[in-house]
Amino acid sequence: MRPKIAAGNWKMNGTQSALDELDALAAMLPGGDTRVVICPPAPLLIPAVARAKGIAIGAQDCHAAEKGAHTGDISAAMVADSGAAYVILGHSERRADHGESDADVSAKMQAAWAAGLTAILCLGESEANREAGRTLEVIGAQLAGSLPDDAGAENTVVAYEPIWAIGTGKVPTLEQIVEVHDFLRAELTARFGADRGNAIALLYGGSVKAANAATIFEAENVDGALVGGASLKASDFAPIVAALAAS
Repeated sequence: MRPKIAAGNWKMNGTQSALDELDALAAMLPGGDTRVVICPPAPLLIPAVARAKGIAIGAQDCHAAEKGAHTGDISAAMVADSGAAYVILGHSERRADHGESDADVSAKMQAAWAAGLTAILCLGESEANREAGRTLEVIGAQLAGSLPDDAGAENTVVAYEPIWAIGTGKVPTLEQIVEVHDFLRAELTARFGADRGNAIALLYGGSVKAANAATIFEAENVDGALVGGASLKASDFAPIVAALAAS
């Protein structure tokens, strides 16, 4: 049985005072086996690990190299040393703002695994891709190019985040979400076999809120969510976690 995962990406938001939200969120968690992950900015990783109760902490990126002359970057080993267990890789903002290719993301995936981290691999199409009918083509190419052959449930989570829905308030229809998630499941099982491919959790991300979470989680191959803005406040994120736990 695949895990249910509610992951929050704080992006470039929050100072140490924001960690009070971890305490508030912990008090609101519904219990059960739903996994909750918060990915704060890098300077908050160590204090977040110290504060988190029943919540896993993850980073928002890591470098592919173990160490070296890479000013401003952090290695997967550094992330793991902070006590974090997850790392987001291949987010569309990293791909766009920093020119990360599928090959770059694949190398980071391998570095994350070598450090014992679970990688949350992000995939997503632009609005132009969607309008041109190229969604599955783009998603399939990203999956093939970004996900190394050693992927499995123990080290990988895949998140579908349509770029046009991130922070815009636009949300794909349930049918569109189902189409992509079913496609991803088929691609994973075709590549890795039924047992391995069916065990990898698939998350949806893109303007997920308490108001639409329950509907999104109705989809068979949606195992949770990667949430941006709505994860910054416990009062916004806790109802999403609750909807997942009840699904």
